[in-house]
Amino acid sequence: MQRKIATDSSIGHGKRGELRGVFVHKFKIHATQYLLSYRMADAVTLELIMIGPRENYYRDLTNCLKTRP
Repeated sequence: MQRKIATDSSIGHGKRGELRGVFVHKFKIHATQYLLSYRMADAVTLELIMIGPRENYYRDLTNCLKTRP
């Protein structure tokens, strides 16, 4: 999966509002859906932000980004 994102960073869905600039890629492991968020730190550097199950993911992602420098 991370190779797909490294090869094509537009594979995830771009977010708006408070999460502008963040992309989220959804995938399943067995029956559980997970989300992986990332953003481009610069033209060649991909910053992985958070990975987790779908429940409360966007709330936790927003809180995580507020606490980062």
